[in-house]
Amino acid sequence: MLILDVYSTRKGVNLWLKGKKARKRFVRHENSFLIHFPDEHKHAELIEGLETKYRVEETAFRTIFGEEEGYRVYAPKKIARMIETQAPDAEIYNADIRREMEYLAARGLSCLSEPFQDRFDLSIPELKVFECKVRFDNPVNPSRITAIESRQFSVEGREKVVIEEFMSFIDSFNPDTILMENADIAARMMFEKCREYGIDFTLSRGKFRFLKENSYYSYGAVKHRRSALIPEGRILVDTTSFAFREYGLKGILFTSRFTGLSANLTSRFTPGTLISSYEVYEALKRGIAVPFRKRDAEKPRRIEELRRNDKGGLILQPEPGVYENVSQIDFTSMYPAIIVKYNLSPESIGNGRKGFLSTILKPLLELRIQTKRMKKSNPDIVGIDTALKWMLVTCFGYTGFRNAKFGSISVHERITAIGREILLKSIKIAEESGTEVIHAMVDSIFVRNSNGSLKEKIERETGLLAEEDRYYWIVFLPRKDGFGAPARYYGLLENGKTKLRGVMARRRDTPEFIRKAQLEMFDLLKKAETLEELAELENDLKEVYRKHLLTMKYSDPKEFFIRKRISRTSYSKNSIEASAVKELKRTGVKLSPGMEIEYVVVDFSKKLVSVRNPESIDAEYYRKLLERAYREVEFAVNSAKAVKML
Repeated sequence: MLILDVYSTRKGVNLWLKGKKARKRFVRHENSFLIHFPDEHKHAELIEGLETKYRVEETAFRTIFGEEEGYRVYAPKKIARMIETQAPDAEIYNADIRREMEYLAARGLSCLSEPFQDRFDLSIPELKVFECKVRFDNPVNPSRITAIESRQFSVEGREKVVIEEFMSFIDSFNPDTILMENADIAARMMFEKCREYGIDFTLSRGKFRFLKENSYYSYGAVKHRRSALIPEGRILVDTTSFAFREYGLKGILFTSRFTGLSANLTSRFTPGTLISSYEVYEALKRGIAVPFRKRDAEKPRRIEELRRNDKGGLILQPEPGVYENVSQIDFTSMYPAIIVKYNLSPESIGNGRKGFLSTILKPLLELRIQTKRMKKSNPDIVGIDTALKWMLVTCFGYTGFRNAKFGSISVHERITAIGREILLKSIKIAEESGTEVIHAMVDSIFVRNSNGSLKEKIERETGLLAEEDRYYWIVFLPRKDGFGAPARYYGLLENGKTKLRGVMARRRDTPEFIRKAQLEMFDLLKKAETLEELAELENDLKEVYRKHLLTMKYSDPKEFFIRKRISRTSYSKNSIEASAVKELKRTGVKLSPGMEIEYVVVDFSKKLVSVRNPESIDAEYYRKLLERAYREVEFAVNSAKAVKML
């Protein structure tokens, strides 16, 4: 019997089980948390007060650091917060974990897996899937649903008819999974309209709940997760979400299986939240208590100590230009591999004990190595591999995150220190073999004229697996000051594909017209396998540029929308973004920091924008963007010409 969905209630956990049909099962599961007082006598009155209001049991429990004596308190999370305020020295555990995860982990169960099925099994259960698109009267600030389109069902017209027929179809078709464009906007609107029109809301098999919107800070930027209606007993996936764009339905279902979360949540949570959930599930499964707060949060340190320890990854600065016969050697999931190989975990630093983090990341890393190899011949594995890649990428960052349950700044710094040593060692191996190193960046090196055994030699001497990409030619772009930009490059691989990094076609804020134009320019460069052939493409490249310059004035203004993530909702100075925010507010759109907005620049000098149905564009502003995209590609041709003249 497959667990299709799971969520907690005030008194327990609801499981949706799928056999021939889906059915709900309730199991009682009480809220509780664990607490350890370093000095019980000091807090005797507090303990006595708890015992008068709640069930309190003396108990022993395990943490990653060892056994603790304490109490299990059967009370909600708010009581844990109150205890934390009254007794700052108290160590509280299992207070803010998801109760459904606690229930599943204690029994070795998970969503979307059969009883006794290995959670790391790559097979994904067959679910009944329905995919559709919802059309609105206004895509920026929708107030009415005008149509719903799919292969099995389509309807348009009066809103009440559209929603009524759609709900009737869902009820009869009875899908397990609904893939819906802009689902987090459409589902909530459908619920409100069903209530207004007196229509049965069949998007959920049972009740439903709401996921609150949230603005948060991540990797130097403010991001935003919008509110969402979560159906019960059915999986609703927003196809515009990061998760679906990056790793699709199979990746979402797979991450649900081994994180202990429902697929409704894994489709909406960030990879960082997923890896954190995986760590919590593994701790609970092993009977390890999960700290309410990070045990050893970073404390203020002297600048000399920061200089000595906190250096981050090693990045060299390439010489701008074009290079032939280049190999890029990338370490496979370098930082997670370091955690596993060097047994890095908060409780294992300096004592050699088997670490919790290294233990639980090992199967994840081994699976990533397997899926990376399999995806080349099996397209069904691609989504799972991408999900694993994202989770393993973020697991390193979470070791230094202030709220990470099993993080430690000493682990974080040790990982980067070992990473630098490995990269320096790899550079030395390459140079001693007579190979020229032209660039290196955190977990990869770029070498010219290498022999075929360099990758194997680096793997053998570092103990880490690597992958090699060979280029006919590669271009490193310059910064404004003329020095090389480490993360802005592109090149033609020997398999005939181009790799693009940091160019305008890869940026999310690049208008679609400019993106298409630059991609056409890059497609032209595929004709050249040598620098001589590259140099000869100058006139053809100019022709592509001129063509798009001419067609710009006749193109649909909707192709010139610029997408930006805002970090604030009010501005003291006038700017394009400030004008866009002001215009969106005027149309009734509710904005929060971290949200993405779209606008077309109508008059840059006057800071005029259009946020819906633009009728015109600032041709000069977009011409400059097109020229910038052209210059990025032209740099390859000019560099090839310069090499040819030497």
